[in-house]
Amino acid sequence: MGLEGSRKEALVVVALCLVWYAVSSASNVVGKLVLTDFPYPMTVTMVQLLSIVVYSPPAFAMCGVRRETEFLRRYYWRVLVPLAFAKFLTTVCSQISIWKVPISYAHTVKATTPLWTAALARLLFGERQPRGVQAALVLIAAGVAVASATELHFDSLGLGAALAAAALLSLQHLYSKRVMRDTGAHHLRLLQALSRPALLLFLPAWACSDGAALRARGGAAPAEAALLAADGALAWLQAVAAFSVLSRVSPLAYAVASAAKRAAVVGASLLVLRNPAPPLNLAGMALAALGVLAYNRAKLHARARPALPV
Repeated sequence: MGLEGSRKEALVVVALCLVWYAVSSASNVVGKLVLTDFPYPMTVTMVQLLSIVVYSPPAFAMCGVRRETEFLRRYYWRVLVPLAFAKFLTTVCSQISIWKVPISYAHTVKATTPLWTAALARLLFGERQPRGVQAALVLIAAGVAVASATELHFDSLGLGAALAAAALLSLQHLYSKRVMRDTGAHHLRLLQALSRPALLLFLPAWACSDGAALRARGGAAPAEAALLAADGALAWLQAVAAFSVLSRVSPLAYAVASAAKRAAVVGASLLVLRNPAPPLNLAGMALAALGVLAYNRAKLHARARPALPV
């Protein structure tokens, strides 16, 4: 690729990142607005999963994304179904976290994703982290602790859900990377393949919880239904934008871009929703974000093989 081609590719990546940040910020803000007046996180999760299942096939076919990989039946049930279940749980926990606590705090807690990734990699695969990475992880934990101690709208369920979402997301990254490496599956098709069983696994739980409550309530109001539809479309676009960035850059560059995305989401939520945040709370958020960036930099210098996205 020549100099001109490299510049064009860099501009494409920058444009994709800007779209990713904008869509992700809008998705989180709309999701918070939905859950404020429509406190049914299971329904929001169902709409998001359904949107991926419905929108992906025609969009990917139109864009010429190669066909889905044919997985062996045993591999599908042993690997894909547990991954789909983890995806379902991650989405539910994410919705509960932004329902119970401000978006800014939820994303600060989710900045612990590198910490969970390191812990799970050590537990599952015996990977040891160098001192620079360990120091960055301590910085992240300290930032989240400070933000939690000074959070005006602290809620234990919201904190637990955000931590669970971060841990489950790390687990998905670890095993999704292995699936793509072992099978050669296209990342967008893997997203589509995981969303279908996740939706099927989720439907019975939704029917027994939100489904019964919504029938008694008489369903969603027109304004709520419109926000739900917008949230589902934005969630799908966010996933597509994220995978599009990942397909064009190294995993480490994606990790740095993801850290910047969380800062953009926090800033957008504070600006649009005007959630009060004391100085120490903001300092904790900044400390956690600094820890994520330090983690990514330490990974760059610690090993030659690519790092996992966070």
